[in-house]
Amino acid sequence: MESSRQQEIVAKHREYLFSCVANYYEEPLVVDHAKDSLVYDVDGREYLDFFGGIVTISVGHCNDTVVAAIEEQIRRVQHTSTLYPTEPHVRLAEKLAAITPGALRKSFFTNSGTEANETAVLVAQLYTRSHDVVALRHGYSGRTQLAMSLTGHYSWRLTPTASPNIHHIPNAYCYRCPFGLTYPSCDLKCAKDLEGAIQTATSGKIAAFIAEPIQGVGGFITPPREYFREVADIVHKYGGLFICDEVQTGWGRTGGKMFGIEQWDVEPDVMTFAKGMANGVPIGGTITRPEIADSVKGLSLSTFGGNPVTSAAALATIEVIESEGLVANAADRGRQLRDGLEGLREKYPLMGDIRGMGLMQAIEMVGPDKTPSPEAVMRLFELTKQNGLLIGKGGLMGNVIRITPALTVTKGHVDEALERLDRSLAQMGL
Repeated sequence: MESSRQQEIVAKHREYLFSCVANYYEEPLVVDHAKDSLVYDVDGREYLDFFGGIVTISVGHCNDTVVAAIEEQIRRVQHTSTLYPTEPHVRLAEKLAAITPGALRKSFFTNSGTEANETAVLVAQLYTRSHDVVALRHGYSGRTQLAMSLTGHYSWRLTPTASPNIHHIPNAYCYRCPFGLTYPSCDLKCAKDLEGAIQTATSGKIAAFIAEPIQGVGGFITPPREYFREVADIVHKYGGLFICDEVQTGWGRTGGKMFGIEQWDVEPDVMTFAKGMANGVPIGGTITRPEIADSVKGLSLSTFGGNPVTSAAALATIEVIESEGLVANAADRGRQLRDGLEGLREKYPLMGDIRGMGLMQAIEMVGPDKTPSPEAVMRLFELTKQNGLLIGKGGLMGNVIRITPALTVTKGHVDEALERLDRSLAQMGL
């Protein structure tokens, strides 16, 4: 039963915000406060948060260290813009140069993953003097005109493509192979198809190939171990740069490594970040090699990029991840979560595929003959909410559950989440 306060907030949301600003659940959950892995609505009901603001709460809601860093910095100086250097801004750039793979060294900070990806494409085009960009089907790059054009997911492309120079190739979706093949006998046809696309749909020289190590909005589609090595070799053969979108996979999320692409032992030419980088404070970042960064000449700035408060929050978030061993915790709790999900799949046939890495796990919900079942996702969503568990969804057909708790999640909370998920699945009566 909705309270009057909840009803008032939902009514004003519908009246004053764009209708495209959609909410989860038939009765939207109005969040009042949160701490660590727990979220509370305006009526005081408690929920176990296993989606974390769309893969954004890295170190727990209202983490004490991050909050303290924000409070200290906001009392010193809140804003300057990039026209004036500040210590948090340059310290964050220095930290990224130290922890990112390979020779990545120079950063440009913005406000979101969308802007980070726009910056990455711009720098690749300027450096290579080419405009052709190859992206993946089911990929998601953001909500601007260029980012929507890069996105290979029709429900997130609100307008026709803004660029004829963007080309999409099949992704490494092994559960539903676009070529009807089976890994590993497929010989990585999805990766090798990139060369044919470059030879037939471009001028033969490309600016970049952009991909998420694990496709986020696409439903946590996870490529085989050899995939990105094959792709990177082809990209470089035709003069392009490999842009790795770490917006959802970065900061230890995949377990055992700080960045997702490190799971494939590949060094990208450009990396982009956002979301979990500052534990929920708006941020975006692009890092690349010095010679690539220096190809951007002329006037450019970012009014809010590198904001001192945001930079302080990001530095504190990274400090917590490193000092508390959260990359290792993501691997340990990720194995626990994955084992539990695999166990549930033995009980519930509608759980067609379990995939992902670390604390980035997905369930593809299906009917007979692997038919996508978005209806099962919507039913499960309402039941998990009733049982006090918050999860996410995605996938081209809307039939994938996404599970991404904070990296600080405990063994007990994983056990509890699995129990609530089990209870919810049983209540579906399928």
